[in-house]
Amino acid sequence: MRATPAIAAVLLTASLALAGCSADTDSGSADKAANSAARPREGAPGAAAQADGTPREQQKQQQATARSATYVIRTAELTVQVTDTEKALATARTTAVGAGGLVQNESTERDSTNHVTSTIVLRVPQESYDEVLDELAGTGRLVARSSDAKDVTDQVVDVDSRVSSQRASVARVRELMDRATKLSDVVELEGQLSSRQADLESLLSQQASLKNRTSMATISLNLSQKHAVAAKEKAEDDPGFLDALGGGWDAFTGTLRWIGVVIGAVAPFAVALAVLYLLWRLVRGRLPRRTAPVPAAQPREAAEQE
Repeated sequence: MRATPAIAAVLLTASLALAGCSADTDSGSADKAANSAARPREGAPGAAAQADGTPREQQKQQQATARSATYVIRTAELTVQVTDTEKALATARTTAVGAGGLVQNESTERDSTNHVTSTIVLRVPQESYDEVLDELAGTGRLVARSSDAKDVTDQVVDVDSRVSSQRASVARVRELMDRATKLSDVVELEGQLSSRQADLESLLSQQASLKNRTSMATISLNLSQKHAVAAKEKAEDDPGFLDALGGGWDAFTGTLRWIGVVIGAVAPFAVALAVLYLLWRLVRGRLPRRTAPVPAAQPREAAEQE
């Protein structure tokens, strides 16, 4: 009977020991869970694992996904001769807007020879790029066509990564400002925050520019109406009966005009010569006339001998 209390004491001690170990284990698990729950909150502003807004493994996975996509900047330039520039411009505007794009720039010039040239710059979605090019080339006679595709995938991925890192850096500085207690620390952190915020805005601007250029293609369309004007001038140059009659009349009146010019130029000299001639006649009429000489008489002796 004495062994029973001893056994009971041993069992009670063992039960207490097991209960203590279980409590320690549960408390340790609870602490780990709390730490794991608190770690993302602490890392959100500035932990290294949150540098890109995701843990390191997820960050690598996102970068790999971004690199699998292709980002291309597409540009093209067309030169087309048309018979009606205004109509061709209206067609280009309608085509761009219908494809979900817009008209970025437009200009029209007419030189001294009545040569009309127009340039219109269009922005269209990448998926409609080829279709819009074909429609614009069909507005007239295609003179020249050039296109360019620049792969900027690495640049896009790099800028996106730098934007994420810079955002995390700004958030880290803000968290330190919230925890700072000294005025000197606050002043220093404000300077760093201003500098990092400026860098972030510059990166965001680059990111927006790349997104716009890779999502929208740029097409420059040059329109020329020179051949239509040349055809009109050629038609006007073909002579007809009325053209010949008009030309003959112009030549006749031109000849009369030149004769009048010559007469007008000679008239002063003719008048001067006529006046001189009249004066000469007048002066000559007043001059004394010369008498004929009388023959001398023959000697008497000669007459008597005869």
